[in-house]
Amino acid sequence: MAGVILQRMIVLENISKSFDGGNRFSVENVSLRVPRGKLLVPLGGSGCGKTTTLKMINRLIDPTSGRVLVNGQDVRDSDPVQLRRGIGYVFQGSGLFPHMTVAENIAVVPKLLRWPKERIRAHVEELLELVNLPAEQYRDRLPQQLSGGQQQRVGFARALATGPEVMLLDEPFGALDPVTRDELRAEFVSLRQRLGLTAVMVTHDMLEALLAADLIAVMNAGRLVQLGTPYELMTHPADAFVAALIASPKHQMEKLQAMTAANGT
Repeated sequence: MAGVILQRMIVLENISKSFDGGNRFSVENVSLRVPRGKLLVPLGGSGCGKTTTLKMINRLIDPTSGRVLVNGQDVRDSDPVQLRRGIGYVFQGSGLFPHMTVAENIAVVPKLLRWPKERIRAHVEELLELVNLPAEQYRDRLPQQLSGGQQQRVGFARALATGPEVMLLDEPFGALDPVTRDELRAEFVSLRQRLGLTAVMVTHDMLEALLAADLIAVMNAGRLVQLGTPYELMTHPADAFVAALIASPKHQMEKLQAMTAANGT
């Protein structure tokens, strides 16, 4: 059993979360496993529990019951601050410190860990190149001198600063225009695969989930309704709720195809 768990970078075992002493549950008895190097997308309507589930992985929220394991370790056995320093976190709007330069933003955690200055400088430049922001051009800029997409790239670089194996993303592309959103999502998928990151990404966008995820966890009213690959959800939805979620991008594609056919004739 231990060997199986170690093959799963993230394991949730019957986790539940109530914020009112057990009268209502935001998340209820959710169990799932994220294989090493894969991307899981929790998906569902507002208030379904997906963001709460995400935050229980790095102890921004502690579960009322159940266990969360990261790389075989129960997160409750780790100091919350140390745990979060080892897990990359990206959220909507980048969250950069406005008074710090790009380089200083990326270097926040390495400085707290007291890395040597030269190591930090070299690592920051390496990370900027990794997210397609040439260091010479961008390292000394302030966040307000960047576009939204560039700010989010810096957010990704900051999340990667300590070389995490796990990354959590909460609506990372939600504040971006459609063109930048598509471009950054494709870059993130490529970067994640290249680095072998295990990731959990919350999104409201069904099409985004289908394009990016290895696994999708559909949630409804705090419960896990279906866990499967995008193909499995599209071809074998577990119930009417999942079928309705899948129907939206299908209808969009059908409308586009119909418009294209009409214009072609």
